[in-house]
Amino acid sequence: MGNHTSHEKSSGDQGGSGSSTPRGSQRGTRSGSSGELPEKPEAPQSTSMVPIEKLAKLLVQRSQKEDGVNGVTENCFTKYLFPMYPDLARHFFRYLLKVGKCKNKHIPLATFRQQCERIMAMLDDAVIIEAYVRMFSSDTDEGAVTPDGLRSLLYISYKLSMDHYPEGPQTCLMINKTLSAVINGCFNKKDSHSVGFVVRWLEEHCHRLIFPVHRYCVHMLATRHRDIEAHVESNGSGAGLELATPVLERGAWHANSGALLPVSAAWLLAATAPPLYSRPARPPPAPHTGGGSASAMWLARLVCAVPSHWAPLYASREHGLGANRFLHHTLAYRGPTLVVVASDEVTAVIASPQEWRETHQYWGGPECALIQLYPTFALIELGPKMLYLNTAIRGYPKGLRAGTDPRKPLLSINEDFDSFTFQGVPYTIRAIEVWGCGDQASRENQLEVKKWQVREAERQRQVKLSAADWIEHPDRYLLELAGRPQYNNSAS
Repeated sequence: MGNHTSHEKSSGDQGGSGSSTPRGSQRGTRSGSSGELPEKPEAPQSTSMVPIEKLAKLLVQRSQKEDGVNGVTENCFTKYLFPMYPDLARHFFRYLLKVGKCKNKHIPLATFRQQCERIMAMLDDAVIIEAYVRMFSSDTDEGAVTPDGLRSLLYISYKLSMDHYPEGPQTCLMINKTLSAVINGCFNKKDSHSVGFVVRWLEEHCHRLIFPVHRYCVHMLATRHRDIEAHVESNGSGAGLELATPVLERGAWHANSGALLPVSAAWLLAATAPPLYSRPARPPPAPHTGGGSASAMWLARLVCAVPSHWAPLYASREHGLGANRFLHHTLAYRGPTLVVVASDEVTAVIASPQEWRETHQYWGGPECALIQLYPTFALIELGPKMLYLNTAIRGYPKGLRAGTDPRKPLLSINEDFDSFTFQGVPYTIRAIEVWGCGDQASRENQLEVKKWQVREAERQRQVKLSAADWIEHPDRYLLELAGRPQYNNSAS
């Protein structure tokens, strides 16, 4: 989602949740962060909202026929728009009632069309997040969000992502643990927060977590009228919609239930780490710049996304726990990686935007990140030059480190790779996994490098030295120092 400035919050959805940028955020100020409302919202072009016009009329017709009401009823809204997700339909419908200031329990045609057009025209990230957080806020306390309300919103985002998973619908046994980690991070044992606080926390820690819900809603609002017009029985699954959830390539070792990165954690990390790691495809350019192109541009931008494939590179329980094992399976992978480090108490993720390398200096681009995954979810740090790996250079600290302050790294793995310190607390390593987030060519190139290294080592092992070569060989000098000065120099 981009940061566009042409669309502001309409008068039907006022609130101060966008009044400040997230603490520590490096994404810059968004157009919805000023808290100022324009005197008159920018009117969408009439040609761009034909789908909404058709949908509104069809839903009113169905409501008149089935419920005897001249307007859109919750029953028909759920039945024909979001039949697979009744909880989403209930919150969405009541949100439209509230912002449309409807006096009855149905929505008049003009109000329905106006509010749906406003939602479809949202482009600013902060405005999108605020709309859905407010949608799931407490009915009894205006402007307050409870843990249960946020959990419901996050679960719908997860369910949508799993239902539209590229390899077919998925389930994850760890989803409750994953959602609880996010709730713990946001609420910190509090009973409720303001909408503004929750919006800022989501922006800072898991910026894109709500966008699958918005993409799905926009998709359904724009296309659902076709099925209703054609009297086609459809379950409202949003067929053909891609939500950019990374595909975890399941190797033999990942089939084990003890994997540190279940699919629900991948869904969460893809919404937290910079887009480099999930690589959503750019939408196709608009074919022309005429009056109707605006709709095509923002619909393509909201809906079009191609998921990446995360390839398993290293798992300590399968390949062994140690620095040499980590280096063997991780080096030479020329792409972004996620290093998952787990103890019995905490799980952290180091996001590296480029190939790992050994050096005595800190390195890494601006997409470097350190994330706490469990038991409390949080984006700990994001920025350049925060990665360090050294196992061979003398005179410098050994091990793997992450953090922008070299004197006090936030995460430090010792040189034996059997313990680590995270935010000043020592832990024993239970397991480490490394996932490659680059394209397929990155993995193939790494495997080719490893094959070449094996062939070269075998060739070097089988080389026979001539007598002349042996006289100048450094190993001969070392053996002489060890007390073996006499050799048969004529031997080949």
